[in-house]
Amino acid sequence: MTAQKQSHVSHPRATWIDPMTGKTLPFQTLMQEMAKKSVVLLGETHDIAEVHRWQLHVAASIYALRPNMMMGFEMFPRRLQPVLDEWVDGKLDTKTFLEKSEWFSVWGFLPELYLPLFHFCRQNRIRMLALNCYRELVTRVGKQGWDAIPEAERDGLTPAAPPTEAYHERLAGYRKHDPRASSQSMPEHDRDRFMRAMQTWDRAFACNIVHALNEIPEGDPKPVVIGIIGRGHLEYGQGTPYQLADLGMTDTAVLLTSDEDQWQPEPDRKIADAVFRIDMPEPRAVRIAMPKNKESQKTQNE
Repeated sequence: MTAQKQSHVSHPRATWIDPMTGKTLPFQTLMQEMAKKSVVLLGETHDIAEVHRWQLHVAASIYALRPNMMMGFEMFPRRLQPVLDEWVDGKLDTKTFLEKSEWFSVWGFLPELYLPLFHFCRQNRIRMLALNCYRELVTRVGKQGWDAIPEAERDGLTPAAPPTEAYHERLAGYRKHDPRASSQSMPEHDRDRFMRAMQTWDRAFACNIVHALNEIPEGDPKPVVIGIIGRGHLEYGQGTPYQLADLGMTDTAVLLTSDEDQWQPEPDRKIADAVFRIDMPEPRAVRIAMPKNKESQKTQNE
């Protein structure tokens, strides 16, 4: 079914809107609502610096209201959690942190895009969470399917909830995990392989958020988790929010950005809880290294 759309509305810089109605949302009220959530997912386009600045500003706003916080990052596989803990504990300098976290081999975007977020966590002693799985798992599930992976090699993940047809349709227009790519449909074989890979990521982010919250001792107040995740995994409540709901975590919200001065409301489907209009003062960054499938099964649970 084709989603119903309305006429475009103005979306001025530095304003939040409800993406379903196009109405402006008061910033303070929105942040107060977000601070009450269990999980707030901040969608990103990895190579846009201004999106990462926006993530920092939103995280800081929520932190001011609810300093009991953890921040999860798609950029790090779970096996690197001890390195993130060392960083937040003040045991590593920046250069050593980037080296020990294998930044250029597991992610490869300019570290300057993300370092303000990492320093924010360190300075405020906000626990950083490694939300990803080991990369080879994504490749193997894409090629072979989940059931072909021995339980000991699943990196602590449980099987993903089956995707909705709407998620299938949206991902059919993606190529190479890039939402800016052509909308030309993939062959069915490639589409299924891509869906299995995307769901592995979606489930990893959801499982690792839930794992972290479940580690909080009973009786202690639960922190809000801020998720720094690519927007393709979050839009329309699909991907990671869908997997979080399958794991019993429904008190979540998704915030996104737009750099367009017009917005077309979609009253019958919800891309996010709110959308912020950013300005882009510089071009997109260049990825300087591509992640590699070099992570061995032996180290996945370290």
